[in-house]
Amino acid sequence: MSYFDVASSAPLHPVARQALQASLDEGWADPARLYREGRRARLLLDAAREAAAEAVGCRPDELSFTPSGTGAVHSGIAGALAGRRRVGRHLVVSAVEHSSVLHAAAALEADGGAVTEIPVDRSGAVSVASYAAGLRPDTALACLQSANHEVGTEQPVADVASACRAAGVPLLVDAAQSLPWGRVDGEWSLLAASAHKWGGPAGAGLLVVRKGVRFAAQGPADERESGRAPGFENIPAVVAAAASLRAVQAEAAEEGARLRELTRRIRARVPGLVPDVEVVGDPVRRLPHLVTFSCLYVDGETVLHELDRAGFSVSSGSSCTSSTLTPSHVLKAMGVLSEGNIRVSLPRGTQEAEVTRFLEVLPGVVAGVREQLGAAVARTESATRAESASLVVDALGKRCPLPVIELAKVIGDVPVGGTVTVLADDEAARLDIPAWCEMRGQEYVGEEPADHGSAYVVRRSS
Repeated sequence: MSYFDVASSAPLHPVARQALQASLDEGWADPARLYREGRRARLLLDAAREAAAEAVGCRPDELSFTPSGTGAVHSGIAGALAGRRRVGRHLVVSAVEHSSVLHAAAALEADGGAVTEIPVDRSGAVSVASYAAGLRPDTALACLQSANHEVGTEQPVADVASACRAAGVPLLVDAAQSLPWGRVDGEWSLLAASAHKWGGPAGAGLLVVRKGVRFAAQGPADERESGRAPGFENIPAVVAAAASLRAVQAEAAEEGARLRELTRRIRARVPGLVPDVEVVGDPVRRLPHLVTFSCLYVDGETVLHELDRAGFSVSSGSSCTSSTLTPSHVLKAMGVLSEGNIRVSLPRGTQEAEVTRFLEVLPGVVAGVREQLGAAVARTESATRAESASLVVDALGKRCPLPVIELAKVIGDVPVGGTVTVLADDEAARLDIPAWCEMRGQEYVGEEPADHGSAYVVRRSS
């Protein structure tokens, strides 16, 4: 079985396993106590903090260990907003932030605060000028991930941090995906990360608050971890997290170059092996181990199941893999195809033979799913039908990718300049029909209200 989903969670690094086992015997006591066992636990905790701080590039007394990366994000945002409440209650985020950031933003709005969401381009990156324009006199905090968790695009953190500093606004960086590959550049103010993303144990994260940043920890007062992560420290977990972070960063240059070549191969080969595929994310400014592509006329959940049967564990941002049946907010913000989305994130040690086999298996899997969904007839049926100036396709009640499949089947039944109107009530259609038009060289006229759902109008261009 080839595990290609480290962007979700990485296997425990050997160094983390060794550190965890060793500290289980030494780090069980209360580090706040002055007896021998407590002093021993305190030494382990202090050493872990120093190691993690060195890896991040901060002072040890600026770093707190948290029970998770999500907890670090929520504590960081809440504390920074509270510390700058006199300035205002305005928060700036990018449209492709991790859900932990967006959930915190939604909570602020529900409590009467204001949020500005900065759009991204089709590669998933923010414009520094657009981000700077979103800052206001009442902006208390800005948030920007260092690299995207779904498509791997790296953000211009250093330049955005400079713009924020010029405006007197602290910047919180979600570095969960990029920190294993090295320090985050720029004059950022706060940083959050999660150990299980780099091969540390789950249940350990870190929050950095630079000296001079106004911060008011929220919730009942607690003397541990500067009040930013109340409760008894999980010393074995944080020791393993710090040790594995240093280990993966030491391996990053060599392993990153090797994995970048493997993902470059996937990016280059997939469009030639599988028809109607869109590779998404920045081809250059990206994480070395992650590549994402979307396939027309398939649903992501079925593709993932079939790849799992073939021995590959991958992930997806497709609407068809979520319980809510809504498109990935990242793909939606980028304006790219969401249906049939596949995210491949390679772990350390991935062999070229595994990638070769994945590329051998993928075309048959996608072709098989398309055949199950009836997409194979999209290229043959239309040539036998009489042309009509306009057609209406009723796809109400059908989920992705069926509305797009129905559109593809009939687009050849109208003359060049004719239109096809697709009636659909699946939210993914709002994203996938325009994306299909761009991929297939057809004109997307727009969306119109309908009695049920929406009417999406497409004009045949070729």
